Amino acid sequence: MPEPLTPVWFKSSYSGGSGTECVECAHMNEVTLIRDSKASTGPLVAVHPPAWQAFIRSLPESRDGGGGREPNISL
Repeated sequence: MPEPLTPVWFKSSYSGGSGTECVECAHMNEVTLIRDSKASTGPLVAVHPPAWQAFIRSLPESRDGGGGREPNISL
């Protein structure tokens, strides 16, 4: 039996810069995992690719509405 993959977590660029509002994501084989970085051992949300892609496409092009940085979330 193969060992389970370990998620590689990254913070969303939409998370607050003060460290108080951090969302982390990890892409796994069949899902994207989402968690609160302040509760890293707490519950996870697992989202299948079609729902994740719809979510990403619904985000604005940039954070500040005009030429700002792109969100650090991939399809």
